[in-house]
Order: sequence, then C-alpha cells, then structure tokens
Amino acid sequence: MSNQEILNKLRDTIVTQDIKGCEAAAKEALEADISAFDAINGGLAVGMKIIGDKYELGELYLPHIMMSAKAMDGAMGILTPELEKDKTTESIGTAITFVQQGDIHEIGHRLVSIMLSVNGFNIVDLGVDVPDETIIDEIKKLNGSKVLLAGSALMTTSMQGQKDTMEAIEKEGLRDSVKIMFGGAPISQKWIEEIGADATAKNAADAARIVLKLMD
Repeated sequence: MSNQEILNKLRDTIVTQDIKGCEAAAKEALEADISAFDAINGGLAVGMKIIGDKYELGELYLPHIMMSAKAMDGAMGILTPELEKDKTTESIGTAITFVQQGDIHEIGHRLVSIMLSVNGFNIVDLGVDVPDETIIDEIKKLNGSKVLLAGSALMTTSMQGQKDTMEAIEKEGLRDSVKIMFGGAPISQKWIEEIGADATAKNAADAARIVLKLMD
C-alpha cells in the first residue's frame, strides 16, 4: 500500500467515525515511515475538513462530529508522542486557543493546539464555547508576554462572534499586545481583513507555519 493510500485510509476513518480503524491506520502510517506531522496534516486534518463541510451543509449532525473526535483521539494518542520527539525546546510565546462562544466543534481547535505546542508555544487551552470575558481575562494575565490568540469557529453563526471578540479586545486597549489568528471552515482572508485580525490558515500545519512568521 502506498503512503497516499495509507493517508487516505486515515482520512476515511475520520469521515466514517471508525474509532478502531483510525488507531490502526495511525499505527500503519508510522510503520510505513510516514511522519506523525504528515499523518495529521495529510490524513486526519483532511478528514476533519470533510466532516466540517458536511456539517455546514446539514449532511451530518453533532453525534457524527463527536464520534469523529473520538476517532481522532485514538489516532492522536499514537501520533502525539512522535510529534513530541521533534518539539523545539525554545519557547516562542504563549498561544491562547479556544472555540468561539456558541460553538462546541473542537476537532480543528485541538489539532491547532497540538501543532502550535510542537512548534514551541506554551498552550493555554480555554476549550469550547468560550465567552469574550474569559478571553480578555486571559490576555490580561499574560500582559507583557508574547501572546498569540488562536480562535476557531466551524459555523457561520459562531463566526460572527469573532467580530465581537475583536471589538472587545480593542475596547480593553489590548489589541497591540496580542497577535490574532482565526480559523475554521467558513473563515476567509476577506473576513480576517474585515474584522481586523492578523491571519487565518487552511489547516493546522499552515497555522503553525503562519504564526511562526507572525510572531517574529
């Protein structure tokens, strides 16, 4: 079986919520000398995007999302230790990661948190359905540090809350103390420019690459 076929198998186990199959495919990827990074980026993340798109179209529902998350958990339990081996020891800064208020879809959020951690960020994971007050409090706690805010939204409704978050940060006078990236299926560069954020990314691997430049 080719490497691409193994990555496709990983992708499909996420899409079909195949928990045991996802673990097996992750082990198969490592045995084939596919890096943990490539297994995540070329397999799990691709499946995650398909799930997000289908949810947005009304073809899948919350139980499907939760089962896909379980499948990913199993694979990440196998892949994360391999990622940790390549983790840089130099701290770049602190990344506050969260899912926008009104949204509980955490697959992409968790992948981004993992990839940022591997690339040298200390992670403050606020979880899902996070109100602006919590975000503001966390930024204030880290005052004086190099801070990245990385938020995600899978739905167009929760995406609108990102504009409110930006306004809240501006109102508190904290905008200059934090770099801000938003991601998720409905997020575009046009939206980022409209709300005054700094960046977006297509996937977790892109997010890691983009923020490394952003934090220079």
